[in-house]
Amino acid sequence: MAGKISNTPATYTPSPTSQNKKRPSIVTGSDWVRPDGRGLHQCRPAFLRTGAVNSASGSAYAEFGNTKVIVSVFGPRESKKAMMYSDIGRLNCNVSYTSFATPIRGQASDSKDLSSMLHKALEGAIILESFPKTTVDVFALVLESGGSDLPVVISCASLALSDAGIRLYDIVASVSMSCLGMNLVIDPVSEEESYQDGNLMITCMPSRNEVTQMTVTGEWSTPKIHEAMQICLDACTKLGMIMRSCLKEAVSAPEE
Repeated sequence: MAGKISNTPATYTPSPTSQNKKRPSIVTGSDWVRPDGRGLHQCRPAFLRTGAVNSASGSAYAEFGNTKVIVSVFGPRESKKAMMYSDIGRLNCNVSYTSFATPIRGQASDSKDLSSMLHKALEGAIILESFPKTTVDVFALVLESGGSDLPVVISCASLALSDAGIRLYDIVASVSMSCLGMNLVIDPVSEEESYQDGNLMITCMPSRNEVTQMTVTGEWSTPKIHEAMQICLDACTKLGMIMRSCLKEAVSAPEE
């Protein structure tokens, strides 16, 4: 399926909250700003495109700031592993990094952990009963690691599944937030992740208002984690709209 990138950057920044805009510094002083100049609750522009890999059943490319990901989906196809008949299909996920994805070789996150988390995030959104005794394989490749890699991978994989015609209950959008001192920073870049006190990632089906995965690391107070959840859910809803718009553009785009 052919796809295209919109001429203007799309934003999924959550709605402003009533909290004080003048926050204490995280690092050096009251003039501290984020490395890329964004506001604390401002997301990076999202560029999305489907049909990035012609040989795949479905594919998608996502670019969120310096984080660049491409996902290919193959199937449903007969499973290579011998398995007893099942009324539901099987989902396999694999996440890997290019050798040049990070400034230092070997600095990338553990691929096995990311593959497992991608599987958990997507499994609840796929109608597995629609392809019994067959397998859908999802291969995600991080071309450049710029921060918040897993949320970008998950969102891009959801687009690729849709492009492949895999039946979903809803698309899956994912957003993360870092806790830096007293501040909450959405869609963190690598530099911010390196000195964060904690991280929260939410993956949800926006139209159904259902969370498919939530991971929390570090120490969080109850009020802070509630605030972070609401901000991430709001951003997921807006990201979901951008993803739907991308799919609609791909369908309406004339074939070359």
